[in-house]
Amino acid sequence: MRINAYHALRPRADIVSRVASPPYDTLDTAEAAEMAAGNPMSFLHINHSEIDLPAGTAPYSAEVYAKAAENLAHFKQQEWLVREERPLMYLYSQTMGEHTQTGLVACAHIDDYIKDRIKKHEFTRKDKEDDRTQHTATLNANVGPVFIAYRDVPEIRAALAGARESAPLYDFVDELDVRHQVWPVENAEEIKHLFADKVPVSYIADGHHRSASAVRVGAERRAANPGHTGNEEYNWFLAVIFPASELQILPYNRAVMDLNGLSVEAFLEKIRAIFTVQEDAAPRPPAPRHVSMYLGGRWYGLSWPEVQSSNPVDKLDVSTLQNGVLHPLLGIDDPRTNDRIKFIGGIRGPEELVKLVDEKGFAVAFSMVPTTVDQLMAIADAGEVMPPKSTWFEPKLRTGLLSHELD
Repeated sequence: MRINAYHALRPRADIVSRVASPPYDTLDTAEAAEMAAGNPMSFLHINHSEIDLPAGTAPYSAEVYAKAAENLAHFKQQEWLVREERPLMYLYSQTMGEHTQTGLVACAHIDDYIKDRIKKHEFTRKDKEDDRTQHTATLNANVGPVFIAYRDVPEIRAALAGARESAPLYDFVDELDVRHQVWPVENAEEIKHLFADKVPVSYIADGHHRSASAVRVGAERRAANPGHTGNEEYNWFLAVIFPASELQILPYNRAVMDLNGLSVEAFLEKIRAIFTVQEDAAPRPPAPRHVSMYLGGRWYGLSWPEVQSSNPVDKLDVSTLQNGVLHPLLGIDDPRTNDRIKFIGGIRGPEELVKLVDEKGFAVAFSMVPTTVDQLMAIADAGEVMPPKSTWFEPKLRTGLLSHELD
């Protein structure tokens, strides 16, 4: 894997907690406006710049991208964001409860993405990819890092260990009680060579739209530059690269608005024909090949034998649920576009599923076992794609900490 140090555009340490924000795709416009209220330094003014425009402004309009660029220029003018004088890599550690994960902040090369040395496991949506492409091109920067995983390499872990011996550049706790720490990595050349020698492939864990858009911008600038040499900064995109063993995937749960014309009794009869059903089950399923279903004020445990298939996608619990229940029984043919299904990140827990059914008008909800990183990598290695909303990585990377300008 090709990686490179870069001149980070980053907040001053005294204001970093006010600048850094959640990823753009974890908040809608109303949520972003509420979070940024009273805080002109919030990076949401750049990543959700429609909050600074008249209500009702189309989120993908030219005015939104222009406002984002205007706000970024303002942040730089106010020195809320300052460009690093020398190219560096960084160690970025996140602690949520008992879980800690530490990744390397560096730039990945667009050719590794194009040649599938950085592997994908999801399809992208054209409207979202177009949005991030226009956002990146207008800002002339990657502001949201791509979350990349690689199979653990002891030599890389050892080479990075020394970075944490110095005082961190940043050390703050966010609104979700996640602690974020960042250190400069001084032996960037050593790390660069280790990745080139020891990491033949890596995997996008989160950020398929961010990576696809960064690659599109780089390719467009190559084509438009008659003097292109391959050394330009637009050949690289911002990433945080984690050893796979440190990552935490939470379940991605589902709720459906109605039973597709079935009564509760008829639906349960069809479920019993497919699964082994346990009544009064735990809200959190105990192991793979188990799903907890909330229906009619009760939890049911659904289980099934191992799926026999050479395709690793078929063995996912979310595939069994989609192929056995959501599509044939509940009519959810395409979960990407069907508005009768809602996906709920596992950080909210099964309590949110109960609330949706008991208070919000949903008919049934499903509490899942998390997909594993090994399953994700096996699917990417096979050239397959995960079903939509199969993984929820937590904690999320903060945006605005260490942005990458494209020149």
